Amino acid sequence: MTVGSFEGKAPEIGSDTYVHPSADVLGDVTIGEGCWIGPGARIRGDYGTIVIGDHCSIEDNCVIHVRPGEQTTIGDWVTVGHGAVIHNVNRIHNFVIVGMGAVVSDWAVVGEWGVIGEGAVVRQGQEIPAEHVAVGVPARVLDKTVSEDYKAQWMTFKETYVDLARRYREAYRPETQV
Repeated sequence: MTVGSFEGKAPEIGSDTYVHPSADVLGDVTIGEGCWIGPGARIRGDYGTIVIGDHCSIEDNCVIHVRPGEQTTIGDWVTVGHGAVIHNVNRIHNFVIVGMGAVVSDWAVVGEWGVIGEGAVVRQGQEIPAEHVAVGVPARVLDKTVSEDYKAQWMTFKETYVDLARRYREAYRPETQV
């Protein structure tokens, strides 16, 4: 794990947050309480500022980066699936789900409980309304909203990652490979 300062700016990582040893968190980055930062994740606040809320899951091999002098803000209880890229996004609101391999690009906004499907590409400046699903390349918003059953199911998954962060903090001990 590399948690490092860059040009005088050092990450602030909330209590009960787990950062995997192979993840990098660099520069002007704030991560809230009870988050999971998975293996291979790269969160680079070397140019601008990245703020990640509480109880988020930034899964394996995700990249979060921001343009010079700008800020990417990720709300609470956000899930960023394996291999997703978040680049200079204006705002990802609370409870959003970004599917595996998705790209959310510059100045985009994803509303609360928005869902970005696996492999989707949210274009620069695109806005995904709250409680809507966006899929495809480029992403298009489907004409349906996220159901209460879907939200309940996903809260279970989100809570699983908060628990996983706790379990890793308590029990994970890397061993030397031979």
